[in-house]
Amino acid sequence: MNRLKELFQIRPNIVFLNHGSFGACPKPVFEVYQKWQRELEQQPVEFLGRRYGKLLYNARTALSEFIGTTANNIVYVPNATTGVNTVAHSLQLNPGDEILTTDHEYGATNRTWEIICQRTGAVYKKQKVSLPVESEEQVIETVWSGVTARTRVLFISHITSPTALIFPIEELIRRARENGIITVIDGAHVPGQLPLNLDKLGADFYTGNCHKWLMTPKGSAFLYARPEVQNLLKPLVVSWDNMSFGENVPQFIRDNECLGTRDIAAYLSVPAGIKFFNENNWPEVQQHCHELVLYFRKRITEVTGLPPISPAEKTWFWQLAAFPLPPCDISALKPVSYTHLTLPTSFLV
Repeated sequence: MNRLKELFQIRPNIVFLNHGSFGACPKPVFEVYQKWQRELEQQPVEFLGRRYGKLLYNARTALSEFIGTTANNIVYVPNATTGVNTVAHSLQLNPGDEILTTDHEYGATNRTWEIICQRTGAVYKKQKVSLPVESEEQVIETVWSGVTARTRVLFISHITSPTALIFPIEELIRRARENGIITVIDGAHVPGQLPLNLDKLGADFYTGNCHKWLMTPKGSAFLYARPEVQNLLKPLVVSWDNMSFGENVPQFIRDNECLGTRDIAAYLSVPAGIKFFNENNWPEVQQHCHELVLYFRKRITEVTGLPPISPAEKTWFWQLAAFPLPPCDISALKPVSYTHLTLPTSFLV
């Protein structure tokens, strides 16, 4: 894996550990991104006016195969926050309706639902999932105990942002479906970190970022909708719905991928990100990263004396993890260089 460092553009003196915010885009993928931008500028009217629909269809097809669905079930969006907003602003909510969630959700999406509730009179209900978590059953029952006769929506992260836990969403989705509750899953951290089969998972709506762990250009994400619920969605931006899409394209696609003039190069580069992922045996890289997480988890626990927030099994975390720290000067922890790292030789890449 030593050669992989040379395929990224990160400055040599930087130890980049924050793919959870924005993934570092590899050189081969970034070159494809710039190629699409140059091609657009060479003939903008032809590119955006005549090729737009077909180009996006090809990019959706590559992504849909990677995440276990079909091209007509996903649209590209700039980020998972936009995906959540698309769903949240589309659902018809009444006063007293409840959106059930947890206290482990991303701040921006919390704010989205809170604003929706202010406008509609619905209630945003957070179930407290205490740390450390002990079992999948504990999390499932804790979340499900918040269901009432007024629960309309279950909104939950697949991998949480503040605590990096992999939540056991499959059983919660199954129960929600049986009870007529709409499921909205924030999978911002999942593509490129966990394998996905969205059709099998069965969520009504699922949104995920490609520009984190799949390392595609910034501003590339997707929103998935089961065919049976696509009619519930309304576009955040109303524009034309005939941007060279051709025939037999669902209105879901037309409404949510035709948003006026915009640069779609990041979306068109997603297939290159998937190709990089496959050609460089990324599951092996993921395993290596997971072993690093386990190593640092052990070391940090030894230093702080604080228990981990979850069991050590892979079902709880993968390449991303959170650790409890005692009260301290957080800014003093930030500067990191190679000279400060002490790793077993087998971990150095």
